[in-house]
Amino acid sequence: MSDASKGLRLYNTLTRMKEGFVPIDPLDVRMYVCGPTVYDFAHIGNARPVIVFDVLFRLLRHLYGETHVTYVRNITDVDDKINARALRDFGGEIASGTLSLNEAIRRVTEKTAGQFHRDVATLGCLEPTVEPRATEFVEPRADGKADMITLIKSLIGRGHAYVAAGEVLFDTASMPDYGQLSKRNLDEQQAGARIAVDAHKKNPGDFVLWKLSSPEEPGWQSPWGRGRPGWHIECSAMSAAYLGEVFDIHGGGLDLIFPHHENEIAQSRCAHGTDVMANVWMHNGFLQVEGQKMSKSLGNFYSIHELLETETFGGRKWPGEVLRLAMLMTHYREPIDFSVRKLEEAENTLRKWKRASDLAPAAGGQVPAEVVEALSDDLATYAAFQQLTELAGEATDFSGAGENGAAASLKTSLAFLGFDVGAAKVDEAAIAETIARRLQFIAAKNWAEADRIRDELLSQGVQLKDGKDPATGERVTTWEVKR
Repeated sequence: MSDASKGLRLYNTLTRMKEGFVPIDPLDVRMYVCGPTVYDFAHIGNARPVIVFDVLFRLLRHLYGETHVTYVRNITDVDDKINARALRDFGGEIASGTLSLNEAIRRVTEKTAGQFHRDVATLGCLEPTVEPRATEFVEPRADGKADMITLIKSLIGRGHAYVAAGEVLFDTASMPDYGQLSKRNLDEQQAGARIAVDAHKKNPGDFVLWKLSSPEEPGWQSPWGRGRPGWHIECSAMSAAYLGEVFDIHGGGLDLIFPHHENEIAQSRCAHGTDVMANVWMHNGFLQVEGQKMSKSLGNFYSIHELLETETFGGRKWPGEVLRLAMLMTHYREPIDFSVRKLEEAENTLRKWKRASDLAPAAGGQVPAEVVEALSDDLATYAAFQQLTELAGEATDFSGAGENGAAASLKTSLAFLGFDVGAAKVDEAAIAETIARRLQFIAAKNWAEADRIRDELLSQGVQLKDGKDPATGERVTTWEVKR
């Protein structure tokens, strides 16, 4: 274990404090992060936690060793819309027994799950150590790992759950300190609740662990009848299956604090009889698009795939690493305004870093201590990026003989943070198109716009040289990449 690990501090939503991180077992640091529901393509808001916790995963591996960190990020494929589509498309095969419900669901979600994997890989994210699917943990398993039905049985047996009106419900009143994560008092939750709507509940805040399925709905066999699990129980089962009853870090978006994470804690603690589920709870802030809440009705709802592959945002496609940097330029706990301007700023910054890092033939040595120290302060990515900018300046100013150490350290740091440090790719077609546009401005004697384009290309490392075709006398422009 690196001595630097002693300096790792993380903000814990459970205590509302930044705390020194002490793993339960430094030889097996364990982290769980809620993954996507693969009903549709993942949107840009889904990308933020994936990127944030990828950086934490990289940092933990750096501090404790690559083989000593277990990162679990689930796939949620237990969803009424997904189940209904599986029944619609494969109902005959399910009824005849030629296809199981889980197999039908996998076929329905194959495209969206596959696209999610391609998208996050393009964003520079490592694969998690384990990526369980919720459908694989509904029923008791042959390998004995935790499952949802067994957890619900345990909650009933311990007096924390009850059966009513075809549902199994968690009894929130059975847990005296329910609400610690969100700081919501149970009495306050009950005040003004629409009790009449859920008259079968003992308390308005009680939530579903299992609900019955009608003959027309997909379902699994259980002691309480053919049905399907509630939303929250899936993560309790999958985290316990791979990380144990108590683990180090649980992460996700701010919107999951209540009710999802609060109810995960209630289920897990009460089923296992533990004081905590995870020692540290981390949550990334909300995302807006151009100053507004992202919404399909506002026309500002973008999938990761759309941003990468279409010209729907800002009139152009955006490289994955530009999206990654734009996400990380704001501290993960702060709200972020995702805008074209922020992407352009990220692209220019990344271009400068890449040009400076290309002055070294290869990455060299360890990640600079200053970069690790910045990230060890609750993932202070902005402070880490300041270090990268300083390294870029030193690399560019280097004029001595031998290896450019600053450039090598910069390249190492970029790779560590998930950015591509391969040879810089030049988009010749895009440059030719830009030059042609500049020549049109010159023909129209719009010198200001022509100069702006020239300067813009120069800032990207592309130097233009104007001249005349000796045969025709026409103005021509050549270019070269300046390292």
